[in-house]
Amino acid sequence: MNWQIPCGDGRPRPSKPSEARQALLRWLKFNAVGGIGIAVQLAALTLFRSALHLDYLLATALAVEIAVLHNFLWHERFTWVDRLAAHPVQSLVRLAKFNLSNGGVSIMGNLLLMRLLVGELHLNYVLANLVAVAVCSLVNFLLSDRLVFQREGPGRDLG
Repeated sequence: MNWQIPCGDGRPRPSKPSEARQALLRWLKFNAVGGIGIAVQLAALTLFRSALHLDYLLATALAVEIAVLHNFLWHERFTWVDRLAAHPVQSLVRLAKFNLSNGGVSIMGNLLLMRLLVGELHLNYVLANLVAVAVCSLVNFLLSDRLVFQREGPGRDLG
């Protein structure tokens, strides 16, 4: 949709999507990728726990890392497609930042919450994992937008 904003003389002029609309669209894309990432994480968690009989904390850490890698690839090519890496090295730097920031929040948040919800409160591990993912989501979006996929150069949006 192309919104028209009147000029000072009353003529309409095309406008860029507002920053709020761009942020909302990016948040929706982030959550769509995250939703698929949740399915990837839960499938990996179930495989590691049910088929391989790994400890729930080790299974959680491995499942989260698989989801982190999945999400990075989609965020770079879908969520932040307007901020493409100029060089392959920049993409590798972003992967490192994403893994340290989003991966760190996701793994630490998931492990702490899983320990509390499964280990102490005896909730089902799949339900507990869904709760942990939801809690970490907002922090991960902000880290991704402001740190990992930030604009480069003079037009950089530091928000």
